[in-house]
Amino acid sequence: MSLDADTHALLTRIADALDRLAPPPSVPSDIHAADGFIWNAEHGRLDPVKKINRVDMNLLKGVELQRKTLLENTQRFARGFPANNALLWGARGMGKSSLVKAIHAEINAETPGALALVEMHREDMESLPRLLNVLRDGDRRAIVFCDDLSFDHQDNAYKSLKAVLDGGIEGRPDNVLFYATSNRRHLMARDMIENERSTAINPSEAVEEKVSLSDRFGLWLGFHTCDQDTYFAMIEGYVAAYDIPVSGDELIARAREWSVTRGSRSGRVAWQFIQDLAGEFGKKVA
Repeated sequence: MSLDADTHALLTRIADALDRLAPPPSVPSDIHAADGFIWNAEHGRLDPVKKINRVDMNLLKGVELQRKTLLENTQRFARGFPANNALLWGARGMGKSSLVKAIHAEINAETPGALALVEMHREDMESLPRLLNVLRDGDRRAIVFCDDLSFDHQDNAYKSLKAVLDGGIEGRPDNVLFYATSNRRHLMARDMIENERSTAINPSEAVEEKVSLSDRFGLWLGFHTCDQDTYFAMIEGYVAAYDIPVSGDELIARAREWSVTRGSRSGRVAWQFIQDLAGEFGKKVA
């Protein structure tokens, strides 16, 4: 059946409009394009990060044991030996995510290009199997990193993570480790655990599936609030590293006042104080 000119022109315009609305074809991810990436779940690709935001590992105070343990685990993985997925849990602002990024930098300083760091957002957790398929096909070792991981009511995304960590037919690729940070030891809120127990026929079984998620991390590293001496050590380390011209009693007094106004002591509070101090004296802390 032949079409008249007007109908043909209309169909052509519709086809052109549909082409414009269609998503662009996905670009294959190049795992060697950078040392750091953000997982773009919508388009199923790795977006390179030009400069990873991090601090030097030696500036992280009060976490020496955690640093040693995680560094050794990561070194083994980078060298091709067995290593554990790691959960860094505990107090806010005590350097959990900073430690992961600092150790990644340390490994690549020892062996350039040895490891890629791939950050995925917590809300994209259901796409984790797709990310692993992308990394499985690559020829580079990678750490998948999820910051501030936790699960709330009616949230089933934890099932994707659970299958990857310790189950499923394919399992975790040999060239991938999973590191996560969380303020919660069991990755779920206490009231969520108590609610499950109170409404279940068998309370212990009701929460076992969700609580057992954290058990699937082979390495647990706890981070706790720091005491005053550790807080001052953090401050003094930053001041020396960035050559900020203030020390002694003046530095201690100002650092103490800053922590009192914030109502807490932590690595994050120490860093915020240093940002303020460095700005006052015209020092860069990049």
